[in-house]
Amino acid sequence: MTERVISRITGGCALAVVALSWGQFPLWMVGEPASIYDGDALARHLSGIANIALTRILFDQGIYVAMMIFAAGFRELVRRARPDCEWLGTLAFGSAVVWLAVTLVADGLEGGAVLDTLGGADPSAVRALVEGTIPIYNGSTAFAITGMFLAVAGWATLASGVLPAWSGWLAIVAAVLCVACVPAMYGGPIDYAGMYNAGGWLPVVVANFPPLLWFLVVGILFIRRVRPSPGMAEPLVTARTA
Repeated sequence: MTERVISRITGGCALAVVALSWGQFPLWMVGEPASIYDGDALARHLSGIANIALTRILFDQGIYVAMMIFAAGFRELVRRARPDCEWLGTLAFGSAVVWLAVTLVADGLEGGAVLDTLGGADPSAVRALVEGTIPIYNGSTAFAITGMFLAVAGWATLASGVLPAWSGWLAIVAAVLCVACVPAMYGGPIDYAGMYNAGGWLPVVVANFPPLLWFLVVGILFIRRVRPSPGMAEPLVTARTA
């Protein structure tokens, strides 16, 4: 497969991640979220939006497929741009796989909670399942892995010159913001209206918008990318070989 084709597929999948994420966003605005500590209210809430919650999970599956293809394409393009940076591309791919794996667990827990409400809900079980998603989905676990992926992707960009250097710095800034939200789990009881806690709005914003901005930018850049001739552009960071 030619580099141009891989670049277009990779860019298209990055834009698909953005489109599916934004398409999913209104589904999170439906209904008044119940307190995570009130199992009865939580079960009633999930029962009332069962199809919407399951549709959110379905959107997630599309996002994860697009991200896997993107990560594989990113690795390959880094390798072709600078073969001695292949390990960075592989590390970015591995980080993406772990990122998707942990969020799939969160989807499984949330899906289990929704399905439990369809057959006579056990409020304590629903609460436990939903609470299990909090550290993973828009939580500290996801922030750490997302931050690692973005940091490595930024490093790979700067080292290989596969994309403009400013896009690599954008990834690094997004990674720093994600890492800054990892300690949110120490912020006290889960409060969706609070600013900085395991369910607060600030970590949720940081976890979604800076990474999505990076995906949007690199998606456009990869689709429009024209590979320079050897010697036209040097990477900002020089990788050393053994």
